Amino acid sequence: MKVSSLNSKKLSKIAVDALEDMKGQSVECINVKKLTQITDFMVIATGRSTTHVKALADDVVDKIKAAGGEIVGVEGKMQSEWVLVDAGDVVIHVMMAPVRALYKLEDLWSFGGEPDQAPDPDS
Repeated sequence: MKVSSLNSKKLSKIAVDALEDMKGQSVECINVKKLTQITDFMVIATGRSTTHVKALADDVVDKIKAAGGEIVGVEGKMQSEWVLVDAGDVVIHVMMAPVRALYKLEDLWSFGGEPDQAPDPDS
């Protein structure tokens, strides 16, 4: 699914940079292109509080839109324990630590690929 003119590596880099700039913890980017047709990258980060989780998600949305990307949807902002930002080829999960520990998305999506901490947008 191509939602914007940005390729998935550039989108994931924008998301990772935004999360790191806002002090998101344990930011991981996983290439899931070979595992699913739903998306190319999963970006996962931990926030220190529900307020921080919401701020992280809002900043990711703002940065992607500013770069010319489109947001398909945002889920979970009401409670902000787990906010999912769907940018089409990149899905961003921003979670509180207990929620992240419970669901272990890294384990679920990493079995077939390598974590891609800092995607190179030019490759």
